[in-house]
Amino acid sequence: MHINIILAGVGGQGILTIAAVIGRAALQSNLTIRQTEVHGMSQRGGAVQSHLRISNRTIYSDLIAEGTAHMILSVEPHEALRYLPFLAPQSRIITSIDPFINVENYPAIEDILAELRRTNSPVLVNAAELAREAGNARTSNMVMLGAAAPYIRIATEQLESAIGELFHAKGPDIVDINIRAFRKGQELSQTQATEL
Repeated sequence: MHINIILAGVGGQGILTIAAVIGRAALQSNLTIRQTEVHGMSQRGGAVQSHLRISNRTIYSDLIAEGTAHMILSVEPHEALRYLPFLAPQSRIITSIDPFINVENYPAIEDILAELRRTNSPVLVNAAELAREAGNARTSNMVMLGAAAPYIRIATEQLESAIGELFHAKGPDIVDINIRAFRKGQELSQTQATEL
């Protein structure tokens, strides 16, 4: 088992929380994980990316080379476009369709989505809406993690356990809302897969 994941978004969208959940779940699954992250110029609104490499073998580098990512998991659609050169053939983009307009001349969302649809069966997620349905709009990052879960190759139980551990200090209600958001994303992804 070996998977390279690029997480992309902007500051404040929960990219590093997604990375922390996947990392915990990978360690609980006795897998090796290497991670590196890059923060944008500002805490909120700047580009944030994280490279996650997960394997049942030794991993020698933290960075993912162009053309070798098995997945781009993005919480912002324009940021997903930025990392297309990293995507391996027949690999997958999973992205929120909710734009965070943080630059002048932000492209039309229709143009961004048209480009993303040219890749291998992208999973396009209305994360904000699903997060609201789960009970809190701030859980859209967990919706996105859930949408990616069927392709990460770590057991759902391990991912949910890691969510519980990460949010434990905030109380059981926060844990429950985040797990509900995760399941909303997972359900959407599984529905899209059966439609292909």
